[in-house]
Amino acid sequence: MTTSSFNGRQHLDLVEHATALLRGKALTLVAAIVLMIVGAPAQAQVVLFVNGDPITNLDIEQRGKLVQLTLRKTAPRQELIEDIINDKLKIQVGKRFRVDITEAEVDKQFAEMGGRMRMSARQFEQVLNQNGVEPATMKEHIKAEISWATILQGRFQARLQVNEKDVLQAIESNNAEGKDGKDGKDGKEGGEPDKAVAFEYTLRPILFVVGYGTGKEVIEARKKEAEALRARFENCETGIRLARSMRDVAVREPITKSSSDLLPAIREILDRVPMGHLTAPEVTSRGVEVFALCNKREAKSDARKREVQNKLFSEKYEAQGKRYLQELRKGAMIEWKEPVEPFKEIKGKKGAKPAKESNAAAPGVKTR
Repeated sequence: MTTSSFNGRQHLDLVEHATALLRGKALTLVAAIVLMIVGAPAQAQVVLFVNGDPITNLDIEQRGKLVQLTLRKTAPRQELIEDIINDKLKIQVGKRFRVDITEAEVDKQFAEMGGRMRMSARQFEQVLNQNGVEPATMKEHIKAEISWATILQGRFQARLQVNEKDVLQAIESNNAEGKDGKDGKDGKEGGEPDKAVAFEYTLRPILFVVGYGTGKEVIEARKKEAEALRARFENCETGIRLARSMRDVAVREPITKSSSDLLPAIREILDRVPMGHLTAPEVTSRGVEVFALCNKREAKSDARKREVQNKLFSEKYEAQGKRYLQELRKGAMIEWKEPVEPFKEIKGKKGAKPAKESNAAAPGVKTR
């Protein structure tokens, strides 16, 4: 367990929560990608233009695969087209406001998706290709979501803010529903109000310094020193003094972290450490590190407030995004192209003329 594991922010920034929404959607695609079914390749025939950007049959087919496996349903063709139109508009509005989404940002998000499957970016691309999906298809969707999150946070920051009063009112409302026997969080009648319990940990990082380029023998020796200290460490008052008396050992200032800010694996480690004792030694780039657990207290109210705050922000984010997307759709130039039907020459007669480009909308789609 490294110092960086504990150096996250105590309070989740609402802007970062928007990014978390994006990551949550990406995680859903990752979970489904290993189940992909190979379909027949589609022709790259242009079906329509969105403000001049084409959407082809191939785009629609590949989006269909993702939707089918992510939502476990076969989406109608028109629904797939609507989703792709939305992605086009999200990217276009980003360009309009000079939001520069670089390839590096997209590739980073793409690599993180592969990392969740224990794959490198290259391996992830190979899996997509083997299942008939171009990596560029997924990267285009990632780019659209990054652009959209940036625009919403920039243009509607004031509307997305959740104040303390809203949070407290929502908590009181939920508690009242629980007391009145209405459906609670678990969907059960007469349930207790939500009691999301969290803990605050006070930790003292202790580093056994190891020089750059030091051999394995020295590192192992320092690990043994850390284990020896761990065996003698019975409380923070005397243990910290003992650690400071050791050679090349740095004891840092106390840090306080909430369990809601920590990964589940880290919280599990801390929950197993007795109060006033040390965590197991871990080798880092700076040396061998342990953490003294000096205090642990329940922080129920903070965790509950954070949970409600995130929920309210998510609701505002989704609602504002939907409204703004509708506004963009009204001002978009969506030009449909009727597919060219094959025809045969009949002896003595001229062949039927191919269909011309049309601006007519497909059923259910309005254009301007």
